[in-house]
Amino acid sequence: MRAAALTSVQEYLTTSYRPDCEYIEGVLLERNLGEYEHSRLQMLLIMYFGSREKQWGIRVVPEQRVQVKPNRFRVPDVRVVKADAPIEPIFTRPPFLCVEILSKDDRMGEMQERIDDYLAFGVPTVWLLDPRTKRAYVFTPGEMHEVKDGILRSSDLAITVPLAALFD
Repeated sequence: MRAAALTSVQEYLTTSYRPDCEYIEGVLLERNLGEYEHSRLQMLLIMYFGSREKQWGIRVVPEQRVQVKPNRFRVPDVRVVKADAPIEPIFTRPPFLCVEILSKDDRMGEMQERIDDYLAFGVPTVWLLDPRTKRAYVFTPGEMHEVKDGILRSSDLAITVPLAALFD
């Protein structure tokens, strides 16, 4: 990802970026997205969650800013909150689940930093999906594992998503 010049939080919050950028301590970070595999997987996941919002008591939102620290804003590919969570223009409370989808140009070190930000912020579960290898990983505080049984699960086991529903 290419970094831009130093920017204030105020400037970041009052500027529109297409696609939206993340903000890390004054630096704007472009997000890798826009290719078919990434977009298709994101859409399938949103549809899967969306059709179960009432059943699971959740709301699903793609690409909304999450302020993980006063000077750090992340933009998860998919964010899930409990249905009774307050609606905020920029989320300042930890979502129930964040999902990141790898793009071909993503670097694992940068992705791990993003996941660490979510977990330190209090997100109980982070999923990392790789559309090219059709592999998925679950991160919770102090643990990371690859999904081997074909089912993605939230940390409280209330949400389950079969990989077959995503990797067509």
